[in-house]
Amino acid sequence: MGHVTDDTPFAPLHVAVLTVSDRRTRANDTSGDTLQERLEAAGHVLADRELVPDDVYRLRAVVSAWIARPDVEVVLLTGGTGITGRDRTPEAIRPLLDLEIPGFGELFRSYSETEIGTATLQSRSFAGLANGTLVFGLPGSPGACRTAWDRILGPQLDARTKPCNFVALLPRFLES
Repeated sequence: MGHVTDDTPFAPLHVAVLTVSDRRTRANDTSGDTLQERLEAAGHVLADRELVPDDVYRLRAVVSAWIARPDVEVVLLTGGTGITGRDRTPEAIRPLLDLEIPGFGELFRSYSETEIGTATLQSRSFAGLANGTLVFGLPGSPGACRTAWDRILGPQLDARTKPCNFVALLPRFLES
C-alpha cells in the first residue's frame, strides 16, 4: 500500500462531478454530495458539477466538454455502471478514453466485495485518461462513492502518495 511522504507538497486538483441518474435531482443527489464533500475535505477544488439522465449522448457531451477544458483535471462519474438496461456509462465514456486503467475497476470490486459480497460482480466501474484528464466511473450509491474515494481515489489523487499516484499522469505534473 502507498504511503504519504513529506518531500512532495500537496497539489489541489480541479475535479468535476457528474451524477448519472433518471431518478435523482440535485436536491437528493447523495452520491454527488458524497464525492464533493470528500474531494473538498481533501483540499481539492470542485471545478464543475452536473446531473444528467442515463442517456449516452448527453453523458458523452458533458464529459467531452469537461475533458476539453484545461481547468478540469479529474472527472468523477457516479451512476450508470451496473448491468441493467439503462446503465450505459461505460459505453458512453470508453470511446473518449485514450488509455484505460483496468486495475481501478479490479481494485474497486475487490474492496467492495468485503462490503456487499458477490453483488460487486454487477459493478462495471472503470477509469482512464482522456485528453490528459483522469476519468473515473463509479456506481451510483453513496457507499460505493465512499469506498472508491477513501480506499483508492483519495490516496491516488494526492501527489504525496508514494511510490506512485495518478497525479503524475496529469499534464501539469509530467516531466518535460
